Order: sequence, then structure tokens, then C-alpha cells
Amino acid sequence: MQKVLRHLFVTEEEPLRSNWVGAFPSAQLSHWSSSQQSFQADLFWLVLPYDDGAGALIDLWKKIAGPSPLVALSDEPGDEEGISVLQAGASGYCNGYASPEVLRQVAHTVEQGGVWVGQSLVQKLVSAVARQASTPAAAAGGWAKVLTEREQAVAMAVASGASNKEIAGRLGITERTVKAHLSAAFEKLNVRDRLQLTLLINGLS
Repeated sequence: MQKVLRHLFVTEEEPLRSNWVGAFPSAQLSHWSSSQQSFQADLFWLVLPYDDGAGALIDLWKKIAGPSPLVALSDEPGDEEGISVLQAGASGYCNGYASPEVLRQVAHTVEQGGVWVGQSLVQKLVSAVARQASTPAAAAGGWAKVLTEREQAVAMAVASGASNKEIAGRLGITERTVKAHLSAAFEKLNVRDRLQLTLLINGLS
């Protein structure tokens, strides 16, 4: 029988939002001001304030959460805020009004040790990693041996910071085909997303 995970939403709101309950019917609620109490949860969901105190709040609740992952929820998500909360130790960052299905996907990803961020932020992080890599991506590592030539080309383009549209233009294929090659590469290399692929190819993981 599958274990029912304990989800704790930390916010100043009451009651729990319908999308949170839709995702996790047994979810519980706490308040930012309750940080002196002891909490037991498998996953903490922290709704970010509208001011600049997100980093300090995450740092405080990370200590409370201990080994349990913490996901930051923002009602007005932005890439800069996303980067700052990840640097503060959050395992994920998403819209506080995300659908129950998306919230369950977020939970599954972080519970497996992954990091959840939006596509726009992923692309920025990938581009930043590609710029900082000491050497350009090349099909010389062991990773390339398990991929076809076209999958290698797509993977290397991703690792250089290119978008699917740019890759399609370079290789003369459709974006749908790019996605298919990318999905195959993810599976063969056992990586979850573009960022992990970029780190692997550039020898940073």
C-alpha cells in the first residue's frame, strides 16, 4: 500500500486554497508566525510574501523542515525571485495557483530528489551554465555513446543554451522532432530535464 505523504502549507491565509486541497486532500495549514513550533511533514509548501523577505523566510523554514524538501509558492512568479529562492535552499518554485495536477507533479519531482522550476527559468539556468562552462559541449564524453547522432546533436545544442526553436532551425527539423530526440536523450542518460542534461554534457555533474 502506497504511503500517504504529509503536506504542510505555510501561509498567512485561511483556509487552504481549493487547488491545494484538490492536490492533497489531507494537507495541513500553518502560519509563518508559527515558526517556533515543531512540525512533522514530508513536504513543506511555503507561500512567499510580497516583500523582499522570501530568502530569510525560506532559511528559517528550511531549518524547521530539516531533511524534508521545501517548495516555494509565489502568486506572481518571476525568474529573479525563482533564482533567489533556489539559492536560499528551496527544492522547487511554482505558482501558488497552479492546478492540482501540476502540484502533484511538483511533489513527485522534489520527493525523488529533483528540483522543480518553470520552463522560462530552466532556460535561463541552462544558458547561464553553458556560458560558465570551461569548455564547449562536445560529443566526447561517455554520455554520447548511448545516443544516436541526431540525439547527440540535439543534446549538445541544448547544452549550449539553445531553445527548441533554435535547434529546429539549425538542424532543419521540426520542434516536435526536437522534443522527441530530447525525450529519448533524457531517458537514455537518466536525467530529468534540460538543466541536468546541460550539467552532464559540460562535465559539471
